[in-house]
Amino acid sequence: HENTALQFQLPRDEQNYGATAAHARHVPHMSVSRNSPAKRDYVIVGVLCYANLINFMDWFIVPGILLDIQKYFKLSDGDAGLLQTVFTLCYMLAAPFFGYLGDRHNRKIILGAGVFFWSGVTLGSSFINKSYSWIFFLSRGLVGIGTASYSTIAPTIIADLFEEGKRTTMLSVFYIFIPVGSGLGYVLASSMADATGDWHWAFRITPCMGTLALVLLILVVPRRIQRRTEAHRALSISGTIRVAAEKPGVQRTAKTTWCEDVISLGKNWSFVWSSLGLTAMAFVTGALGLWVPLFLYRAQVVQGIVSPCLQESCSSSNSLIFGGITIGTGILGVIAGAEVARRLRKINNKADPLICAVSMFLSALNLYIALIVAQMNILFTFIFIAFGELFLSVNWAVVTDILLYVVTPRRQSTAIALQILVSHLLGDAGSPYLIGIISNAIQAKNADSFQWRFWSLQYSFIMCAFVGVFGGSFFLLTSLYIEEDRKEAEQ
Repeated sequence: HENTALQFQLPRDEQNYGATAAHARHVPHMSVSRNSPAKRDYVIVGVLCYANLINFMDWFIVPGILLDIQKYFKLSDGDAGLLQTVFTLCYMLAAPFFGYLGDRHNRKIILGAGVFFWSGVTLGSSFINKSYSWIFFLSRGLVGIGTASYSTIAPTIIADLFEEGKRTTMLSVFYIFIPVGSGLGYVLASSMADATGDWHWAFRITPCMGTLALVLLILVVPRRIQRRTEAHRALSISGTIRVAAEKPGVQRTAKTTWCEDVISLGKNWSFVWSSLGLTAMAFVTGALGLWVPLFLYRAQVVQGIVSPCLQESCSSSNSLIFGGITIGTGILGVIAGAEVARRLRKINNKADPLICAVSMFLSALNLYIALIVAQMNILFTFIFIAFGELFLSVNWAVVTDILLYVVTPRRQSTAIALQILVSHLLGDAGSPYLIGIISNAIQAKNADSFQWRFWSLQYSFIMCAFVGVFGGSFFLLTSLYIEEDRKEAEQ
């Protein structure tokens, strides 16, 4: 059997799905003591969640004031899209490196250095002269590297502080700050730009909050945290999950090369199709995150609701509203997706991929309607965008669950690394830039007018709806193989 796990006692209905079920079968039963977490453990999680909130606030400051930045540096739509692409690419490429360091060196030092680094770079970027736009692009890439150092390592500390049941809850709390922080990034950027009349101040608040996070990390997080030696623990969000079975007497399987694991995963169709579905989700999310506020502004100009912004500082009310939508739909979607999946699994073994497929189709439909009605009714546009984001958020936790029970534990490190690499590389790393250059190409063939600026972004944005349909189709294909692959992983 391909197992390196210990058998834990779980309720009967919890032994059918998830990471534990994938590796807790056909092995000798061994009892493991459970110690209640100390109060300090919860304080540490609170500090890590606060820093995670700041991380993602800083991530989405640029989309919140994109119009101001575009005017200041005289950027085309393609150049503006490249800003987010540079950030995501640096984040994606740096994450595995920091995962490797975090597994071998002092994690507290790496965490603190990451927070200090991105805080300093963000503050410095607020003083860049309009003649040096390339330095601003460079600064966003450096911020992505600093963010990766934190996002990669913080979850491993939480995983070491808590046992199986509590760990899942604490990690869920940690990840819920991703949509909350993303939405607050829009809110902070737009609020500071409106309050001060200068968008640069948006880049001076998160460094102050980051400094507080750094102080709390130094005071609260211990220099060393005992690493757990349970059979299977997640070491990082970047995909570096490793099987650590160091207890004497635990059977180990023969080691395989990375290439052999990749070839094996290529034959796991549930993993392949669900990874492509996740890539489609990331593509749509990345494009929406950058372009929606600017798209809504251009729609309002065409409708005559607002006047064209000709001064240096423009109204960021759309970013404020979109930030609130992102927070609400993110929290509601993640919770609803997990609960619906939990209930439907009891009556349908293919529930997870089917939930993801239906959600993607509904999201694509709502986004398409939002784009079509944008020129006629801005309120309906907001409503349909909200529903589109809600259905996208439903899938995040469910997709992770699928991977954990269709891939054997000793290949999950490779599986998650590949999935995150592909989803970023073909998804949100390129979609903002692709939407921008398509918009540029359309504008270049037509007269320079506010109407055509709106239409160019509208036409290029429609691509996201079709990508969403492809994503739903990938999840439907996943449902054809899910039962067979789950049984094989359990064996």
